[in-house]
This record gives sequence, C-alpha cells and structure tokens, in this order.
Amino acid sequence: MFELKINGATHRVEVEPDTPLLWVVREQLGMTGTKFGCGVGACGACTMHIGGMAMRTCILPVAGAVGLEITTIEGLDHAVQQAWITEQVPQCGYCQSGQIMAAASLLARNPEPTDADIDAAMSNLCRCATYDRIRKGIHAAAGELAVLRAAEAEAAAKAAAEAEAEAAAKAEAEGAEGVEGAEGATP
Repeated sequence: MFELKINGATHRVEVEPDTPLLWVVREQLGMTGTKFGCGVGACGACTMHIGGMAMRTCILPVAGAVGLEITTIEGLDHAVQQAWITEQVPQCGYCQSGQIMAAASLLARNPEPTDADIDAAMSNLCRCATYDRIRKGIHAAAGELAVLRAAEAEAAAKAAAEAEAEAAAKAEAEGAEGVEGAEGATP
C-alpha cells in the first residue's frame, strides 16, 4: 500500500512498488489527462511534476514518488494553459499535457527564457511538430507571468508604504501623548 499526495489530495493505492506512476494515476485513480506515449521516457507525453520537477512518469516507479507532491495536468493552474489557448499551440493535442507540464516547470526555473533556453529545456516530442507555437506559447506565458509579478511587487510596495506611514503616525501620536503628559507634570 502506497500513500501518494496528488494535486493536493492524499490517495492510497495497492500496487507493486515498480509499477510506473503513470499507470497508477491513469488506471488506479482515473486521472487520464497525462498520456502514455512511448513507455521508455523518451517522448514526454507522461510528464508530471514530482516534488516540483517535471518528470517522465512512464519510467518512474510509484515507490519513487512516495512522500513527494505530485501534480498532474488536472491539478495545474498556470499561465501556460491560457497561453496555449491564446496562441493556438495544439494541433492534435496528444502530447500537449506533457508539453504544458514541461513548460510550466521551465518557467518556474527560468521566468524569462530565450528561444535557446526553451529549445534546450523542452525535450518533449510533438509528432505534429508544433515547436514554433510551443515556443510562442512559452514566451506569451512568460510575459503574462512578468505582468503578474510586477503587479504583486507594486501591491507589496504599496502595502509596505502604508504600514510604514501607519507606524509613523502611531509613533507621532504616542510621542505627542508623552509630551502632553510631561507638560502637565509638576516637578
């Protein structure tokens, strides 16, 4: 019996320790968004995030994922997904869940990848050869994430400035009370 944390939920499965994680997720747990492509870890259709890293799960024994956070395409919430739609990346779509998982992992490590960075990191295969659209989708997601980071930084700076102003006003008020108390005291 293995206990797996997948997409934030705990699942108990009774399988052999060398059963590939892909088959456990698809066959035992019914999460079929991650695809089987080759069975030898070459194509990337089976990519999931294991402990935050993109991994090919057709060759990863279930025992190797115990204790790690597992994210499948069903549990991913990332700008890459919207970019894929906006940029019309998929053609047949079979490999795209793995492509999206690999792209999200790339952007977590490198938020502003160059074309060369993308080409080096995206080793998943696409039989429809949508590589140019994949690259375009990754750049679009990176741009959206940069906008989100800038908005978060602006909000954090505004909150810090407001907290600083509030602390200064409080200190000034406390200082004024201390002065008033000192003026009314007799020596």
